[in-house]
Amino acid sequence: MNFFKKLFNLTQSVETAVEKQTVNLSIDDLFVHNFLKKGGKFLYCVQDNEVVENLRNILSENNWNELFLLNKNLASFTNLIDATILSKFHQKTPIFTTCEHLIADNGDILFSSNQIGSTRLVDFPENFIVYATTSQIVKNSGQGLTGIKMNHKLSLPTNISAIKNYNINKTDDNFLNYGNNNAKNLYLLLLEDL
Repeated sequence: MNFFKKLFNLTQSVETAVEKQTVNLSIDDLFVHNFLKKGGKFLYCVQDNEVVENLRNILSENNWNELFLLNKNLASFTNLIDATILSKFHQKTPIFTTCEHLIADNGDILFSSNQIGSTRLVDFPENFIVYATTSQIVKNSGQGLTGIKMNHKLSLPTNISAIKNYNINKTDDNFLNYGNNNAKNLYLLLLEDL
């Protein structure tokens, strides 16, 4: 009887040790894990032509034939697709833009006035396509804000905000976010640049 008791206790302590073991993900894996957990759609690209191909596929999958370009530097990608580029966005028009940083510890995407101007995120249409590079991934919001400060020393941007939810049908129960629902149906085109 004592033998079974020892064996049973040994099995329990091994299971407990396995459950308590922490997994350390790299910063990019952590971002992708948290981003997908929040409902984001992620497409990894190694070359620019993959960005164009994935952009075509997103538009085709959703039956979108027009885009609103927030960043004119992305025209090199949109010139190669069959879509109308609008000069003004409408509520059903998908937005194509860049971002400041990708926040690994919570999967958020950080924007500033450099991308969205003075328009609040909540005022944009619900469909976003974001182009970013792996060098824009930072560990937390503090590093993201420090990165903005370092990248824009001469002219600090305003309107710094983040999309925190990628499921437009989900309600946020956090009372701090009451009335500030900026959930977006979001696709991320992430280009490897490191």
